[in-house]
Amino acid sequence: MTARLADIAAQAGVSEATVSRVLNGKPGVAAATRESVLAALDVLGYERPVRLRRRSAGLVGLITPELENPIFPALAQVIGQALTRQGYTPVLATQTPGGSTEDELTEMLVDRGVSGIIFVSGLHADTSADMSRYEKLRAQGVPFVLVDGFAPGVHAPFISPDDRAAMRLAVTHLVALGHTRIGLALGPKRFVPVLRKIEGFTKAVREQLGLTDEQIEAELIQHSLYTLEGGQAAASALMERGCTAVVCASDMMALGAIRAARQRGLEVPRDISVVGFDDSPLIAFTDPPLTTIRKPVPAMGQAAVRTLLEEIGGTPAPHSEFVFMPELVVRGSTASGPGSTPGA
Repeated sequence: MTARLADIAAQAGVSEATVSRVLNGKPGVAAATRESVLAALDVLGYERPVRLRRRSAGLVGLITPELENPIFPALAQVIGQALTRQGYTPVLATQTPGGSTEDELTEMLVDRGVSGIIFVSGLHADTSADMSRYEKLRAQGVPFVLVDGFAPGVHAPFISPDDRAAMRLAVTHLVALGHTRIGLALGPKRFVPVLRKIEGFTKAVREQLGLTDEQIEAELIQHSLYTLEGGQAAASALMERGCTAVVCASDMMALGAIRAARQRGLEVPRDISVVGFDDSPLIAFTDPPLTTIRKPVPAMGQAAVRTLLEEIGGTPAPHSEFVFMPELVVRGSTASGPGSTPGA
């Protein structure tokens, strides 16, 4: 026990006597010091004494479409940590092919008395979906926040990245490198983030390369699935049309694009440049390290929790969309276009 006290005291930067007072629930310890000791317990893997464990303020559901794309676990981790710090217990519910639907997961969470629900890339992002499900949920008195996607008819707070700005960043970067045939690989057209990326990409290419909207749509945009295989198929089609650079709507698609290039005997970035989207965990360590648009996951996750807790607390946030600016992260998968003069 003495060894443990010493470890905890060193981690917290306090005396062993102070640690002992906190663990025994004795008075006379400043709140900040008490928090430092409890944080040290967590960091070192010790369980907090039962009397010091924070009572749960309730369950909060988090519904994601899948966990294979690493951006979803990353967002879930940010949201889960933020909820835990506020005394809530996150409940992660994931849709899987052939498994539970979003509606079934929602019903399950409501039946368990959750305090609120955060939806990530759900049916609210699908322009073909029936949005009345969210009004029914509101009528049940369950607060909720919607991440990635916007539906003007749904009375709720939305959290989104600026997809149009993201495409402008990617196109501007590639044009500066001398590329004049830039393709866009993305998911099905019915999703709001896809439509916004198309808008941003089309505007940037039109303004910077002088192509018409018709040319861009016919020659430079390819829809597929948000998977590695989807990116491979879309990039293959774009390369056949002479593209020397491909912007992908997810990092997983970008890895597929790199695979497609290699199958053709091309080198990335010598022969073709590839830009991803998300800046998923570990994506900096691919071969080559991926140039990508970093989705502001920490800011978005924390905003989703803050907004939901305001809803739960009876002081709802404005029922509008909170839009977060992404950033371009340049790594090794983009370079000068073949035979081009960068910056010309």
